[in-house]
Amino acid sequence: MFQLLKSIKNQFSPQPPLTDLAKAELERDQRGLPARDPGIEAVIEACTRWLCLAQDKSASNDGGVARDFSLQKGWATSYPETTGYIIPTIIELARRKGDAGLHARARRMLDWCVAIQFPEGGFQGGKIDATPRVPVTFNTGQILIGLAAGAAEYGDPRYLESMHRAAAWLRDDLDADGCWRKHPTPFAKPGEKAYETHVAWGLFEAERVAPGHGYGAAGLRQVDWALSKQQPNGWFASNCLTDADNPLTHTIGYVLRGVLEGHLLSGRADLLQAAQRTGASLAEAVGPDGYLAGRLDRNFRPAVDYVCLTGSVQIAHCLFLLHRLTGERRFLDTGRKLTAYVRRSIRIEGGPGDTVGGVKGSFPVNGDYGQWEYLNWAAKFCIDANLLEAELVGAGVHA
Repeated sequence: MFQLLKSIKNQFSPQPPLTDLAKAELERDQRGLPARDPGIEAVIEACTRWLCLAQDKSASNDGGVARDFSLQKGWATSYPETTGYIIPTIIELARRKGDAGLHARARRMLDWCVAIQFPEGGFQGGKIDATPRVPVTFNTGQILIGLAAGAAEYGDPRYLESMHRAAAWLRDDLDADGCWRKHPTPFAKPGEKAYETHVAWGLFEAERVAPGHGYGAAGLRQVDWALSKQQPNGWFASNCLTDADNPLTHTIGYVLRGVLEGHLLSGRADLLQAAQRTGASLAEAVGPDGYLAGRLDRNFRPAVDYVCLTGSVQIAHCLFLLHRLTGERRFLDTGRKLTAYVRRSIRIEGGPGDTVGGVKGSFPVNGDYGQWEYLNWAAKFCIDANLLEAELVGAGVHA
């Protein structure tokens, strides 16, 4: 996730001159998106190769996935939070392809996550070399998603035990009203976060693997709290890393996915209805070409002039889920516009090797979300959305 302290420091510090790589990418983006959509299959393959490269080229070389490739700084160190939820994507790809190499990669990620867990069950925020090194609710929930997937896929008792410790820590850390407040990230603006429904999703996955420990019930209490922040038009207050009045589509995607996962676990109609409210307003905000501004105000109007590519594919995935649950065609059609827009931004061949298959934080690349960076979680969410789109529209689809 975008780190607030980094952005604040950048605002008040002299900026280094742009590298030739950064200049070239900005010039490319300023010409607009390429007309050609490379297609679902090609983008899934390219993003998968890029994630493998990000694991191999992590500056900390520890089995985790590098947070990003920066056009200014090169490869970053591993990022526990997103490595955690990349694991299920790699497992799914390995399963579909029958690829032992991808399974081995997933297990390296899992082994690393187990090794860096705090004794009480939590996980740190930020990159592996970030300070302060303290347990953080959000990051723990994201890694829990991966631990649950690893425990279910591989039957390794180490993954199951680590999953239980993380899930129990989150369950027991929840405040009485359903909000997590005790272990916030030091890398975002202080305050309550509705998007921690994405933490609740981790508890739902743990519930599926090991029912009977109250994990799912705790997660649903958080989702109910988050819904107290939802406005009639589906917009959520207290739902951003840095600017709650104009939240990132990234965190809008997080909160919406958590509400949907709550419905999928519980079958509660009110959660589906809440997700439909948000999805309907998002569908109205997407342009005919799939353009969606990277921040949206409380009326779902654009608050910036760049696209948060991560948020676009997260929201697309949620719209695909809504289509599958409701049969409403507008959700499928709007999701497909979003994924097509993001696919057009991805270089699948040619260009600098460290960028091929990567997904930028922003389009254009100088937008303030993941500025100058190709983000590991952007590639992960892009793969996920495209896999689901291919399922919905039929095998062998190319666009």
